[in-house]
Amino acid sequence: MKALVIYDSQFGNTAQVARAIADGLRSAGAAGVEVVLQKASEARPEHLAGATLVIVGSPTQKFRPTSAIKRWLKRLPKDALAGVHVAAFDTRFTEEMINTHRVLTRFVAIFGYAAEPILEALRKKGGRVAAPAEGFYVSDTQGPLVEGEIARATEWACQVRTRVQEAKR
Repeated sequence: MKALVIYDSQFGNTAQVARAIADGLRSAGAAGVEVVLQKASEARPEHLAGATLVIVGSPTQKFRPTSAIKRWLKRLPKDALAGVHVAAFDTRFTEEMINTHRVLTRFVAIFGYAAEPILEALRKKGGRVAAPAEGFYVSDTQGPLVEGEIARATEWACQVRTRVQEAKR
């Protein structure tokens, strides 16, 4: 199984989560799993060759993915992900933080977070959704990640890998 983890990061938090996801994909019980971790600015559509799983992540900026992620997704040819399992993640404020700002609560209700539009774009390019969009929490705009999020990202990746492996049987 070949897995690609494509990400963008503004302050290093999403990069930490992406590395934890890559580690989770490689963890115990993952014999024969090749993992490629790449920043979106360096990833090219040809890197998808032979991929079984593609996971894409971005910080939530203005309730959307970063422009680097949007550009990468836009460059993918139609059906580039046909038959490929896909998942998406983002980094975001905690619910408690959002709920303390009435305006943020309304905007999140309207616009959501970055992971959902990423997953939808991957699906539109032919991807088979392996897991619902996932968010990992930061304590402030520049971070750091909330305690326990690295471990949660690793575990999430293990669950995604298991779903993909079971689907292949």
